[in-house]
Amino acid sequence: MKPDSSTDNNTVIIPPEDGSLKRFIPERKFSIKNTFAGLAYPNYRLWFWGQMVSLFGSWMQSTAFAFFIFELTKSPAYLGYVGFASGVPAWIFSFYGGVAADRLNRRNILYATQTAMMMMAFILAIFTFTGIIKAWHLLIFAFFSGITNAFDAPTRHAFVNELVDKEDLVNAIALNSTMFNTATAVGPALGGITYALFGPAWCFTINGVTFLAVLYNLKRMNLKKNIHHHHGNSVFKEVAEAVNYIKTSNIIREVLLITAMLSMFGMGLVTLFPAWAVEILHGDSTTNGFLQSARGLGAVIFALIIATINKYIDRGKYLMYSVITLPVMIFIFSFNRSLLISMVLLVIIGGLIIVQFNLSNGLIQTLVEEKFRGRVLSFYTFTFFALYPLGSLWIGYIAEHFGITTAVLINSIILFMFFIGVRLKNPHLSKAR
Repeated sequence: MKPDSSTDNNTVIIPPEDGSLKRFIPERKFSIKNTFAGLAYPNYRLWFWGQMVSLFGSWMQSTAFAFFIFELTKSPAYLGYVGFASGVPAWIFSFYGGVAADRLNRRNILYATQTAMMMMAFILAIFTFTGIIKAWHLLIFAFFSGITNAFDAPTRHAFVNELVDKEDLVNAIALNSTMFNTATAVGPALGGITYALFGPAWCFTINGVTFLAVLYNLKRMNLKKNIHHHHGNSVFKEVAEAVNYIKTSNIIREVLLITAMLSMFGMGLVTLFPAWAVEILHGDSTTNGFLQSARGLGAVIFALIIATINKYIDRGKYLMYSVITLPVMIFIFSFNRSLLISMVLLVIIGGLIIVQFNLSNGLIQTLVEEKFRGRVLSFYTFTFFALYPLGSLWIGYIAEHFGITTAVLINSIILFMFFIGVRLKNPHLSKAR
């Protein structure tokens, strides 16, 4: 892209790090090859395929884990408790994770966190196989998983910047979403079927084995030496620097606020999938897997679309379209009682959710200075790992006392009112690219 002072229809506005507005003209040569541009980089290919295998196992475990909780407790509220337990470490460790991602070798951090997750999956499988597993064990497991995620998530997001050139960064982010949600589309269904045929312990075992793929590929990468920014400051001072940096960027600040509300009130529906499958649709673990897979299918479709067109769109505008449409679709979902209609709506809902996270991530990664990348992305991941569990606790409580459908309906209304407010108060966000 080249700077230009013209004001024709191809001009878009990109807010730089100081929050001011400058005009740029993007490259407009469209090619379907752009969909998979990131895979031209050998290191990114290793990351993509290793993560793809691992994520299939992770979604099998996640789906089995949620249904196992409901099977043990018969309580929608307990689903919220476990979600909350997984989020508590995010409040304590997320910003340490961001500082670590800026200070330390990111590949080494990922090797440590992925190894820890693998060991926890095997331990969970052993406890389940032997029959000593109790509901409170799952709370503890969720808590320790939250600790590893607090360090793993900001590092994973920042690590992509080391695998591709900057011009293909947004494409790689979109491909990450495609990878994640391809696993989301297939993994839960496999998990539901495996759970029904063999029990949850085998889902946990398979997940542990799949971590070997990403660990092996991390070892094979040939990475350039990366300069890490550390001047002897305390963690608190470095986090404070990131806070001040975020304050100077209106776009980054507002995008973080949108992802926070999406995590708090938009993702609560996912928490209730096991209860929805059993109590609303009168199904079982396989039904729960189908609901998760429908959401994942929509996310894959929309992520591939974003990967293809990301260079040619004003990301802020499409972000605003998605934030207004999503709560409307969740509102409609709350009234349906059909598995088929549920799956169709979840394809759309899953697509809209990934559009929001994908475009938000892309805007942040494009605008942030490299020396702040890990810390700013820790705020981004904090909005999910810390606020999603709070949202789980909230929607689980409402579902327990007022009904599952009422809980979904209330969340959709809160989300719609907030996003309308964002649209009215911050019209300039739709011009961000």
